[in-house]
Amino acid sequence: MSSGTPQSPGTPFPGSAPSSASTGQQTATVLVVEDEPTIATAIAQRLSAEGWRVEVARDGLSGVDAAARLRPDLVVLDVMLPGIDGLEVTRRIQAEQPVPILMLTARDDETDMLVGLGVGADDYMTKPFSMRELVARIKALLRRVDRAAQAAAATPADPPMIMGDVTVDRAQRRVYRGGDEVHLTPTEFELLVMLAGSPKTVLTRERLLAEVWDWADASGTRTVDSHIKALRRKLGPDLIRTVHGVGYAFEPPAL
Repeated sequence: MSSGTPQSPGTPFPGSAPSSASTGQQTATVLVVEDEPTIATAIAQRLSAEGWRVEVARDGLSGVDAAARLRPDLVVLDVMLPGIDGLEVTRRIQAEQPVPILMLTARDDETDMLVGLGVGADDYMTKPFSMRELVARIKALLRRVDRAAQAAAATPADPPMIMGDVTVDRAQRRVYRGGDEVHLTPTEFELLVMLAGSPKTVLTRERLLAEVWDWADASGTRTVDSHIKALRRKLGPDLIRTVHGVGYAFEPPAL
């Protein structure tokens, strides 16, 4: 694999033998949608070195087409793309198949982050970022998907959690409020289950980060805050109480 030659849209990057990737992640396919050749090549090379199969698309429409063809296990997606932007790419991909999406943004703007999470992204990183952190985020997302699949297979008859007008169906991974289904990303679903599983109990940001994101680094607590805001936008502001300086608590709605 050359180190400096940009790859054309849809070009796969051959992976080396798996190194630190866990057993359940060795065969993962990652789609990288990024129009900046230097960044795209650097990401693809690093992910290939982790043992993952990687393909690169250079614009929004190519990314949507590649996702439909590859059915990737995860998508790394830039927000600013030629053709259609990353938000529209996310909408189109998620409409076809639920897949974890890690969004890359050049602006450290919380509004952009919330919009990205709102249309179906599971996580975001602001450029510039370290490749080490990118790999850690991807591994955490893949582990979470594996964990959710194993939990669903192990407890297919897990009863729904019913709290007022909110129903969380863990077996089907569906959420309803007032009888209407609310679409949550895999991360949002895991976060809601974690909070609702201990109603009225304050869970620290650090604990949520460790349990839901599988991160030990407390520097990611802003990610927790952004996902909480996305949950509130979808389910209403009354379900999750902020305990300033500590964390969050789920408040069951009154009947």
